[in-house]
Amino acid sequence: MDDRPKATSPAKRILQTVLSLAIVVGIFVFAFPQFADYGDVWTEITAMTVVEMLTLLAVAIWNLVTYWFVLTAVMPGLTYPQAAVSNQASTAVANTLPGGGAIAVGVTYAMYRSWGFGKSEFALAAVVSGVWNNFAKLGMPVLALALLALEGEITAARVIAAVAGIGVLIGFIALWSLFLFKESLARRIGSFVGRVATRVRALVGKPPVSDWGESGVGFRARALVLLRTRWLRLTLATLVSHTSLWIVLLITLRHVGVGNDVLSWIEVLAVFAFIRLISALPITPGGVGVVELGMTVGLQVAADFTGVSEQLFEAKIAAAVLVFRAITFLLPVPLGAASYLIWRANSSWRTSTPSNHEEGDGAGGDAQRGSADAIERQVGTDINP
Repeated sequence: MDDRPKATSPAKRILQTVLSLAIVVGIFVFAFPQFADYGDVWTEITAMTVVEMLTLLAVAIWNLVTYWFVLTAVMPGLTYPQAAVSNQASTAVANTLPGGGAIAVGVTYAMYRSWGFGKSEFALAAVVSGVWNNFAKLGMPVLALALLALEGEITAARVIAAVAGIGVLIGFIALWSLFLFKESLARRIGSFVGRVATRVRALVGKPPVSDWGESGVGFRARALVLLRTRWLRLTLATLVSHTSLWIVLLITLRHVGVGNDVLSWIEVLAVFAFIRLISALPITPGGVGVVELGMTVGLQVAADFTGVSEQLFEAKIAAAVLVFRAITFLLPVPLGAASYLIWRANSSWRTSTPSNHEEGDGAGGDAQRGSADAIERQVGTDINP
């Protein structure tokens, strides 16, 4: 069976590009100026010192490095240089192309395959890292709301949000735990996903998939082997990665002059955590425009302007958000382009193509192909959290 991913039609790609571009232009031309004047924002950005800019660049680079720890934790045998190349290249694709998250998965898989990793290994690493990233994304808003409550900033809306967040997080953890510890549930989940996939494939005239129930059992067994020895390493790496991104935002706010009296670190954490949940929706590549607007508005609403110029600090907050996004969203693009060239040129890392056994044949291979092709839908577009 030809398991190569089908290319998106040119018309669909053009439509995605036009819609994404329209949203981005609409946000930055019409919506964003309602919350900060670009002239004032530029004044605040240019007021930063060279030392402050270099400090931000250093913490931004550290933030990129932290996700390499996650990748090596879920993929035994992957080296840090390989993790760096694959992560930066896929992040650049995800940040620049409409539907880039799905394309980034394909880029990452091509690299892993050239280094000797099979589809089952790739699918396992992508799903497990995606699950841990989702744990962190769901947990951070709950933590932020709990910290706000301890500070006495309790409102009915925050209590409801906290309870809802805790419920979703507990449900997600419980489902994942049951999948790991109950083979029968893993089989039922695999069979259910297989039936759904068969119906979707029938709509486009493709044959049904084989039994994914047994493949679910096999995936569970491999996940247990991986997590028995690497769950702590993976958990710590995931926490460091997500926390590092928040620290970049916090330092940026402090460097433009937004002190703790205007925005506490807990308030920054709360806004950061909730906007990250929203940015998981693939509205624009890398959430460009959506994240900047949402984060700016959220931070301005959370800020305490007592005793300070509201207009001035609104500009400072907007400046911090734009600088934060520039060094975390744009920086990976040239690094990703360089990483892709390194991968193409460096033949010393390449190994023979994984064997048919590694790739999977028959029913298992069919399910693994489906798993690899569906990873983007399963774990979202969080290539670099």
